[in-house]
Amino acid sequence: MNPAPPPIGQALPDGFDVQGVFRSLFAAYPDALLVVDTAGRIVLANDGAAQLLGYGVGELVGLSVDALVPDAIRPRHASFRGDYLKAPRPRPMGTQMELVARRRDGSEVMVEIALSPLQQHGLPFVVAAVRGIGAYPRVRQALQRAHYAEQVAQFGRVAVDARDPHQLLEQVPRVAAEALQVESAVVYLLEPNRLDFRVASCHGDCPGEARGDHVPNRPDTLPGFVLAQGRPVRVDDCAAELRFDVPESHRRSGLASALAVPLSDRGRIVGALAVRAHRPGRFGDDELRFLDALTSLLATSLQRAQTEEALNHSQRLESVGQLTGGIAHDFNNLLTVISGNLQVLEDLPAVAGDPFAQQLVGAASRASRRGAELTGKLLAFSRRQMLQPTALDAGALLQSLADMLRRTLDQRIRIEVDTPPECPPVLADAGQLESALLNIAINARDAMPDGGLLWFACREVPSRSPDLPAELAEHDGVTYVAIAVGDNGAGMSDAVKERAFEPFFTTKEAGRGTGLGLSTVYGFAKQSQGALRLDSTLGAGTTITLFLPGEKGAASPDGETDASVGTLPPGLRVLLVEDDAEVRSVAQRFLAALGCHVTACANGEKALEELARSGDFDLLLTDIALGTGMRGTELAEQVRRRLPGLPVLLMSGYASALLEAPPGWDLLRKPYTRAELGRAMARVLGALA
Repeated sequence: MNPAPPPIGQALPDGFDVQGVFRSLFAAYPDALLVVDTAGRIVLANDGAAQLLGYGVGELVGLSVDALVPDAIRPRHASFRGDYLKAPRPRPMGTQMELVARRRDGSEVMVEIALSPLQQHGLPFVVAAVRGIGAYPRVRQALQRAHYAEQVAQFGRVAVDARDPHQLLEQVPRVAAEALQVESAVVYLLEPNRLDFRVASCHGDCPGEARGDHVPNRPDTLPGFVLAQGRPVRVDDCAAELRFDVPESHRRSGLASALAVPLSDRGRIVGALAVRAHRPGRFGDDELRFLDALTSLLATSLQRAQTEEALNHSQRLESVGQLTGGIAHDFNNLLTVISGNLQVLEDLPAVAGDPFAQQLVGAASRASRRGAELTGKLLAFSRRQMLQPTALDAGALLQSLADMLRRTLDQRIRIEVDTPPECPPVLADAGQLESALLNIAINARDAMPDGGLLWFACREVPSRSPDLPAELAEHDGVTYVAIAVGDNGAGMSDAVKERAFEPFFTTKEAGRGTGLGLSTVYGFAKQSQGALRLDSTLGAGTTITLFLPGEKGAASPDGETDASVGTLPPGLRVLLVEDDAEVRSVAQRFLAALGCHVTACANGEKALEELARSGDFDLLLTDIALGTGMRGTELAEQVRRRLPGLPVLLMSGYASALLEAPPGWDLLRKPYTRAELGRAMARVLGALA
């Protein structure tokens, strides 16, 4: 067995004073040493403690150890000290790395602490060895980075679960300020007009920057300078800053240094996060990386929220579009019956000789045409109208439209056009594009009852440009043309913007609009393989931008030829296929009046039987939607295979069905007049020039 160690002092040479040796060791020990009683009072302190904590040795003796703890954690420290004294045990250094001591002047220093209880020796004291680690740059930096990483991780967990981006915006400045231990943090968001930044949220000492305030988007402001530079901006001394203006209120408040990082959305800067501190030169690379990580999480969360909102909006509009498209199809069949029978009635001798009857028939016919125009708008919104895209000079179109509007609109409305010559042709239906732009311009006019500015602009937008709407950003190799129409009128509230593209929604007084203007523009943009963006600020104006596919190097299309009614061959044999009995009856009367011999079928299967029995026909005239049986396009394809030379004319009140067929099919849109039917048949038969 090993002998017990000798008591302290027994191994010292004769003549040495044990107490003197203890005092010398206590005083010479390189770390700070404090002897604390059970009440938390310091009874002994060495020079190392005095130097580390900024006190005199005499000032430390009798001082409560709680005075050396930062104010924020003092209550917890008192509780921890009470728990430790209940079960005292040795605790070496290195077990708790993130400890902070408060110096006499109020500053703080990072420390490690070892505790050694003396109760087992009969002394009611605890020895605390305190080592300052602030002097070790690597350790301090490692702890700092670990702290920042933990803050980012915590915010990331919050961001993953958050569904409201506004809550995240409110939290970011607080997280940044508390993590960096600085006096001020502000999030700026760029307004849609890109003329101002809005203070979205702030924390701490932010003189002159309350939530909701606006800061001009100019290079002489901090967020404007960040946007202009496209990268983080660090200010070591606000008093010597010359790159941009530092508000005098910040100088008076003692804010001496700043760091601002851009907030980006899919490569486009949409705001900035700025922090400020009283101490000059406060911010380094670690702080920059921390703010970068924070803004990346915020941007990702905002993008997710915007994407979800856009998806929900799109799905809602798609559902409404399906409904309106179906209604328009059925309504067109009804209008075909109404207008067709009105035309037949108009030709009856008894009616033709009665002026009053002619007046009534004329009024009913005009109402039928207005109904057809309404269904046309519904089909436009539901993306089921028939389009004939051609290469158009967008600049020339805007100039022509502006000239026309200058002659017709209130002279108090000033019209400006910005059409760069390098803008490529746009691939779109000329008539529908002009109608869409006119709809937007009329809405702009109504938003400026006392006059204002109406402007048109077009520009090229390459594929994957950050300016493209999200739904177009993934289309590689497609160049788009952005056609914008803007005004400085009343603008829209958030609630109005949410419903702006819904059919029949309008803020105009009764009788001044159908609520189909913007909905048809939306449908036209989508059906043209493009997109529509609405930017509006209440009281500041509205800008609507159409993004349409461009066609570089394409020539502008020739003007359309005014088609006239051709001469149909007498005794033309027509195979008519129409599932609606009343529409079929009207079509038969029209064909008979045009001098045709008609064989009518209710479905494609019966039509194929007629062709098999007697293929002696000059034209196949078929509806596309034929109830539960085969579609008209399928019937036409089978007929083309069996009788390649037989001309085919399709009919539909639901024009999207044409998109399912190969290119080159001719379509007659319902409702149609007898003359329109004759022209379409002549065109298919080659009788038109």
